[in-house]
Amino acid sequence: MPLFGHPPTVFPYFGHRSAHRLTITARALRAREPAWHHTGDLAKMRALWQQFASREEPHLPVTLVVGTPDGAEQRHEVRADDEGYAHFSIDLNGWERPAHTAWETVRFEWMNRTGPQSTEGFVLAPGHATRMGVISDIDDTVIETGITGGPRALVRNWRRMLATMPDDRTPVPGAGQLYGRLAGSVLAQPDKEPGTRLIAPHRPFFYVSSSPWNLFGYLVAFMRSRSLPLGPLHLRDWDFNRATLGSSGHGAHKRLAAEGILATYPDMKFALIGDDTQGDLVAYSHLAADFPGRIAAIFIRHAGELHTAEELAAITRIEAAGVPFWHGESFEVGTEFLEQIGVSQTGDTAQIVDTIEKDADAKPEKTLKKSAANA
Repeated sequence: MPLFGHPPTVFPYFGHRSAHRLTITARALRAREPAWHHTGDLAKMRALWQQFASREEPHLPVTLVVGTPDGAEQRHEVRADDEGYAHFSIDLNGWERPAHTAWETVRFEWMNRTGPQSTEGFVLAPGHATRMGVISDIDDTVIETGITGGPRALVRNWRRMLATMPDDRTPVPGAGQLYGRLAGSVLAQPDKEPGTRLIAPHRPFFYVSSSPWNLFGYLVAFMRSRSLPLGPLHLRDWDFNRATLGSSGHGAHKRLAAEGILATYPDMKFALIGDDTQGDLVAYSHLAADFPGRIAAIFIRHAGELHTAEELAAITRIEAAGVPFWHGESFEVGTEFLEQIGVSQTGDTAQIVDTIEKDADAKPEKTLKKSAANA
C-alpha cells in the first residue's frame, strides 16, 4: 500500500439482484470523488482526464456487507484484480424481490493507511409485480460519447469528451420523453451528489454500452441532470486499440450483457433501445430470435449510414420473430406504437413526461444551443 499520494478508495458501480443472485462491482483507485461543476476549459479537461488516467489499486481486500431479510448482515470479501476491480456475485437463496422496483443499499469496507473505510453502494431490485423492463444502449442512443467509432471520431469530438461537463450535454432528440414513458413513474431526483438517495422507475432500466468504466460517474451525472431513469450500467474495460475504438466487438459485448439480464429475470419481458452505429440492430435481432416471447419491442435510432445487408437481414429476423419494431432519426415514438406494447399514456407515465419536458424548458436558451453544438 503506497505511503504517498491519495490513499486507496473504493468506488462502487450500480448493482442489481434477483431473488437468487446479487451482482455488483466496485473499483479500487487512488483518486478523489470526481467533481462536475467546473467552468473553465482547463479545469474541465483536468477533471475528465483524471477519469481516464486512473490509478488502480490492485489486490486490495474489499468487503461487501449486505443486509438480509431477517435483519442480519452477510459479509463477503474479495481481493481486487490487477485493474482494481472487485467483482461480487452472491447467492441469495430465494430472497423475495420487492413488490415495486426499488434501489437497495449495501456497504463496502476496506482499509487504507488512514484506517478503516466504508462507502455505500446501490443495488436495483426489479419489483416482482413488474412485467417489463428496458435494456438500452448509451452511446449515440442517450448521449453521443465520441469515444467509439475510430480514432478519427475521437479526434473530431475531443472538445465534447475532454472539455464538456455532464450538465452541458443534451440527450438524443426525443430520448427523455420516450424513456419517461417507458419508466412509468415520476423520476424526481433533485439531488445530484454521490451517495444521495436514488428513486427507481416503475420499470427497471439496464444500460449496455461500449464506453469505458472510467466514464461511469460522468454518465450517471448526465442522466441525473436530465432526469433520465437510472439503472445498472454494463460498460467495458478498454485500452487505446482497434478493439476499443473501432466498430467491431460492440454488438457482441452488448448482446452478451443483455443475455445475462434476460437470464437473470426470466419472468420479465424487455424493450430494447439502441442505434444503428455500433451493432445494436444486429445484436438485438439475435435476441429477438433466441428469446421468443421475451422481447416486448425494439427501438432503433437511425444515426449511421444506409443499412448494410447484415442490418437488412437483422430487420427481417426481427419481423420473423413477431417483435414490434420502431426505427427513426429521433425517439419521437407515436402513442399508437407505445400502446401496442402495453405502455399507457396516462397517470404516472404522463407525469414523468411532463417533468422531463419542464426540466428541458427550464434550461436557458443559450445553454441549450451551446449544448446542441457539442452533443
